[in-house]
Amino acid sequence: MRGRIIGKIEGRKITDVAREFDIAHSVVSRLWKSFKTTGMCSRRHGGGRVRSTTPAEERYIVLSAKRNRRTTAQQVANQFLAASGKQISRKTVARRLRGGGLYARRPVVCVPLTRQHRTARLQWCREHHNWT
Repeated sequence: MRGRIIGKIEGRKITDVAREFDIAHSVVSRLWKSFKTTGMCSRRHGGGRVRSTTPAEERYIVLSAKRNRRTTAQQVANQFLAASGKQISRKTVARRLRGGGLYARRPVVCVPLTRQHRTARLQWCREHHNWT
């Protein structure tokens, strides 16, 4: 849309272009001004905190967790510290693993069946096997 606006401005008034695209005059004016100074109409990337790990380090974290599926996030963080010398938190490791498609899961805890339970269930099944 930015490119279309820039293309329409050349030879026309900013107000006419703003009315045509149904956006504020100031938006079109700022866009045209930045295009004249930089020669580009693309958006700048937003701010925000810089990530503590690079994409290659993130792949290493996921790979080391996949090698041994029973390691905890803290253990992976310790392995990463030993390998790279860079300290990262357990929460960072957990976020990177989630980004790599690995999620923490606990096995379902259920009541173990005794021999008496099993025989009672088998008896019930035998009594009701020909129900319709």
